Parts: sequence; structure tokens; C-alpha cells
Amino acid sequence: MIDLINEILATLRFNKTRTALTGFAVSWGIFLLIVLLSVSNGLVNGATDMFASQDSEVMSVTGGWAHKPYKGLKDDRPITLKEADIATVTTRNAAVVADVYPELSGPDGAVVSTQKDYVSSKYKGIYPQYARSEGFTMDDGRFINDNDIRERRRVVVLHRESANTLFGEGRKAVGETVRIGDLSFTVVGVFYHEWNRDVCIPYTTAKALAGGSTDLAHMQVKTRGLKTVEDAERAERELRSTLGAVHSFDPTDDSALWIWNRFKGYVQTQGALSILTMAVWIIGLLTLLSGIVGVSNIMFVSVRERTHEIGVRRAIGARPAAILRQIILESVAITTIFGYLGIVLGVVASQVIARMTESPGTGPQIFKNPSVDLSVALQVTVVLIVAGALAGLFPALKSLKIKPVEALRDE
Repeated sequence: MIDLINEILATLRFNKTRTALTGFAVSWGIFLLIVLLSVSNGLVNGATDMFASQDSEVMSVTGGWAHKPYKGLKDDRPITLKEADIATVTTRNAAVVADVYPELSGPDGAVVSTQKDYVSSKYKGIYPQYARSEGFTMDDGRFINDNDIRERRRVVVLHRESANTLFGEGRKAVGETVRIGDLSFTVVGVFYHEWNRDVCIPYTTAKALAGGSTDLAHMQVKTRGLKTVEDAERAERELRSTLGAVHSFDPTDDSALWIWNRFKGYVQTQGALSILTMAVWIIGLLTLLSGIVGVSNIMFVSVRERTHEIGVRRAIGARPAAILRQIILESVAITTIFGYLGIVLGVVASQVIARMTESPGTGPQIFKNPSVDLSVALQVTVVLIVAGALAGLFPALKSLKIKPVEALRDE
């Protein structure tokens, strides 16, 4: 072992500049691979966190405009969803629809206010399932519950920023009163979400404020039995067909209904992230390849310079396998030393990225925990060992072709 270490040090000292440049290429390839993998993991973790915090098996449905003539009806007709559509969709699409939750929106320009301040935001009448569907994180209090729906309570749940605007930064909003229009509502909860700033009140209360109107702003359709993108698209087509028959529009008219198919988006996102991870590995390995070629060149030069030494060893009885093993181990050692330097620097860089992208929010984040775990480190280690062995293999094989007599003549 000591002799091997001395041989490795001698190889490193043979041409310091060339070795340093080649080692930099290896370190850079590993460094780039670790950083790209950490960024990829950050995106994967963020997407996983986001989908885990909300119900991905939901289609959000909104009435649009029928742009195609249908059964004698003209184009450019508004399509307005109705409460009666809930029972129709649930019954006719029972194979793929588990439940339907309606939503109502307040009038444009609605103001939610206190004596000190106000926020210009339409209220939204919703059911308790809305919090899970949207991925809300409760900061304080609770969300709308079934009793609020049943008793038509005048309660409201606010976004964190709205609560801070109305009651002041850091003040407890739960239990306080706000005014929506001419009516007083009690704040029962404060939530956080990255982009959703809805002012949420019970659906039945919103319906009463609308004079008992049966028009719906949206429908949240809870699906079931979906496993692939094709399943999600089929469920969407069936829903368009059902509502098209009720509201008299062409089911192929995509503008008649605006549908956000979350399950489809979930599956497509997972596929895209898998491709991203594969692309990161390919880019990193190709970058590492340039360094490996350099290591191989160094070993070729080393073998050429040590021709006489190899001849002497062969003449006194050294087996070819021993020489082959020594050169390959030297190559592996050089690759591993500089490779682990790249790993260390890559881990440090990933920690810096994690600190820079850390979000103060308590809810799901688009980019989360960009780091590499132990399994990735083990995979990179295997890559280094294999790459080092391959880099030394061809120079080692060349060394075995050297005849002892010719090598002893070499100076």
C-alpha cells in the first residue's frame, strides 16, 4: 500500500500543471453534476410538496363562452354553471366523479374593511374542502366547517397579508370583526398560500348575499380512479359532454368550459421532472467525461515515461496483472481525489443555494431543500471509481504490450 501511495504521488508530481488542469476538469464535472442535481432535487421537492399539500385529483370547472354554433344556437354565447349541474355531473359521471363542490364569487369591487383599513378583494363562497383543494396552510384559527355551511354563519377566513393589512402586522386577527358590504363577519381563521389571496366565507352565506341565486362561479369536481394522462383527458371529455348536453354547447368547444385538470398537470409535471433529472445526469456525465479523457492522457504519458521501470519489473518476474492493477489503481486514485474535491465544493454550493432560496412562508414552496442525499453521493462515488478505472484501463493495457527486452533498452 505504501508503495502504491508513493507511485500515486510520483504520478501527481510528474507534471504538476497538466495534473492540476486535468484534476480541475474532473472536479468541475463533479461540481457541476452535484449542483445541477441539487437544483433538480429542489424543483422535485417543491413540486412534491405542492402536490402533497393540495388535492391533485380535482378538476376546477368554470363557465366560458360557446364559440361554435350548436343545434341552431348562435356562437359567442356565455355559459353559466348552475347548482343543478352538481347532481347531473355526479349522477352521469359516477365512474370518474366522486363529488362536486360549488363556489360563488362576490361582486366586483367588493371591499373587506375594518375601521382602520380595507382590502379590495372579492369574497368567495366555498365549502370546507376548498382548503385542501387549494393547499392552504392555516396560520391561526380554523377554516370554514360544516356547521358554518349548515347554519349560514357570517364568518370569514383571511389570507395572512389581508389580516396584516386590516389589523396590523403581528396582531391576532381571529375573533375580530370585519365588514363585507353592510354586514359584519367574524374572523375565524388566517391562512397562508403562495398566490391565492381569497377572502373565504361559507357557500350558503354567499348564496344568501346573492339573493338565493343558483348561478355558480366555479365547480370543484373531485375525481377518482384516474391513473394516467389518458384517464384524466377521458374524464375531462366526459364532463364536457355531460355539461354540453345540459347547456347546449358543442362538447368539442374548449372555450365553452374552462377546465383546470390538476391530475393531468400532476402526471405531466412528474414526467417532466423525471426527464429533467435524467438530463442533469447526462449533462454532468458528459462534462465529467472531458476530465476522464485528461486523466487517461496523463496515464498514457506516465506509462511512456515509466517504460524502463515496467521492463525491469517484468524482467524480475512481475506478473502482468500486478502492473495492470497498479496503473488502474493510480488512475482511480487521481480521479477520486479530484472528484471528491468537486463533491465537497458542490455540497457547499448547494447549501448556499438552499440559503438563498429559502422562503419565509410556512406553506408549500416551488423550490425546496435543494440538496443531495447519501444515495446520490454513493452513486457519484461509483461513477468516480468506474470512470477512473476506465481512464486507466487503456494505458494499462498498453503497458502490457511492452516487451521486457525493449523496455530495458529504453532510456
